[in-house]
Amino acid sequence: MMEIVHDMGHRLTHYISSDAHWWVHLVFHLVVFGVPVALIIILSATGYRALRRRRSVLAQQAQKPSAKSGTALLQYIFRASWKRQIKLGLLATASLPALYMSLELPKLIINNAIESGHFPVTYLGMEFSQTMALLTLCLLFLLAIGVHGWLKYQVNLQSGALAEHMSRRLRLDISKFSFRKPSPRGGELIPVIVQEVEPVAGYASESIVLPLLQGGTFLTILAFMLVQDLVLGIAATALLPLQIFVIPRFQKKINALSRTRLKEVRVLGEKIGNISNDHQPSARDIYGSYKRLHDLRLSIHKNKFAMKSLNNFISQMTPFFFYTIGGYLVIKGDLTLGALIAVLTAYKDMGAPLKELFRYYQAQADAHVRYSEIKPYISKEIEITDNQFADVTVLSEAG
Repeated sequence: MMEIVHDMGHRLTHYISSDAHWWVHLVFHLVVFGVPVALIIILSATGYRALRRRRSVLAQQAQKPSAKSGTALLQYIFRASWKRQIKLGLLATASLPALYMSLELPKLIINNAIESGHFPVTYLGMEFSQTMALLTLCLLFLLAIGVHGWLKYQVNLQSGALAEHMSRRLRLDISKFSFRKPSPRGGELIPVIVQEVEPVAGYASESIVLPLLQGGTFLTILAFMLVQDLVLGIAATALLPLQIFVIPRFQKKINALSRTRLKEVRVLGEKIGNISNDHQPSARDIYGSYKRLHDLRLSIHKNKFAMKSLNNFISQMTPFFFYTIGGYLVIKGDLTLGALIAVLTAYKDMGAPLKELFRYYQAQADAHVRYSEIKPYISKEIEITDNQFADVTVLSEAG
């Protein structure tokens, strides 16, 4: 194992000469050796913590055999929309080859059509002049981005339709439960149907396709960078360990504040629902709930925007490694200018899927919190036999 690591290190260090500036050696060794080690350590620690949490959950379920996991959020999503999820997954997968071609063709245009002086060339029995080769590659690039854009449009369109389908399905299931077992505290049901349902439905539409599409996009761009140059590909992930380490800690705090806010909204709804009753709350209690919701929302916004600002700053730092290492390799002649421009262009597209994946992590945690508020109003054991509720059952099964 040590021989493999030594051989890999020797192959990588041939990129820089012994007489290079000290800052080149510093940045190079930090990127090539420091980043993978940090990434392995953080991913190992994250996996170990996830395994411990999983064992703890399994131990709790073993102590409570009556607890049912069938009403978990993911099971509910798959039970209600598995066919649509598969269709979305296929569309997302089909868009990745078109994405790779849209990254590869600009490099070919610069290196093979603009800078190359070896014309005319013969390809597939056809002779191409420099102008004809340039026009052909540009048309192929236009076709690649057109196909990729159309597939992403279909994914977004189908995802939006799925969100509306899940929103309607959740509201129908909640209505079945409330009609069968009406509660005297009707104010509790209003925030559940109005506020909690739509974020959960939005997450349901993205639960499979977003990590598949955005994660696949990130890996496709990273693979493209690694093919162009191994060091630049590693440099693209230079600050990824810092993002993995910092972002989840902000998210935990935001999740805790979101749970507190949801509980306060439920309490406020109950207070407003009891205004017309004999035991109506005082105005000070209601105004106090307003103040607590105001403070909670401000705290959520501060942490959320601090997390986004830090993530944006980290993302903007990575081009420093590209300009430093990539520029040095171009000066030495170990990397073409077209490959460096293609890598820089690809990295600009690399930030969007990372942001979407972090947003997905946030939406996932928020959806589980909201679903915990919805779950008491959803019951699979309800059997509505009264004619007055038969239409609700039919609509729910049809949706």
